Amino acid sequence: MMTKVLIIAAHGAMAQLVTKRLLAETDDELVLFLRNAKRLNDYTDNSRVTLIEGNTLSTDDLVAAMQEIDIVYSNAGGPDLGDQTAHILAAMKQVGLTRLIYISALGAHHEVVGEFGQWNEQAISAFLPGFRRSAALVAQSAVDYTEVRPSWLTDADEIDYELIKLNEPFVGTEVSRASVADFVFQVIQDPSRYVRESIGLSKPNTPGDKPSWL
Repeated sequence: MMTKVLIIAAHGAMAQLVTKRLLAETDDELVLFLRNAKRLNDYTDNSRVTLIEGNTLSTDDLVAAMQEIDIVYSNAGGPDLGDQTAHILAAMKQVGLTRLIYISALGAHHEVVGEFGQWNEQAISAFLPGFRRSAALVAQSAVDYTEVRPSWLTDADEIDYELIKLNEPFVGTEVSRASVADFVFQVIQDPSRYVRESIGLSKPNTPGDKPSWL
């Protein structure tokens, strides 16, 4: 069955990976939402793709993009992620949308322990408040969400990851963007999975005090 998917912050690296897989492996229709549509000009002539310019800090822009949508996948980020998420949730409520998959971060729930957890807190200290506010807003909402908490991201051309529930120790220090995109792709294909769950993603056997390349 064809699904219509809204991808927010569609120019992001993982969002582009998800877009390519959906177009190559499904019949889904995509609405790609971003600030500057010219960045994705390659899709201008694709009959399954609609490009919409907009601001994630505008509920009106998001409502316009959410018409006839089945699933929202948000790749939004930045220090103001909490504010962006508030607008996304407000728009979803206004149009009656309930299914949301969104990218968060390890540490969004103070779930990363030990020296790696301490290092992570310092390394992304400017961003964690936004991730934490975003997670709280989504959890308090009525949407059927899947929160995706990837470890530190690599550009490795591999799909190799394990799932970490929120009540499990987060020990892996890295995961490829391709792996995160694969997980998002799988949930879009079967949105009945991981409803109102927070899922961590990491490459197996990558423990440490920080990612290996740092």
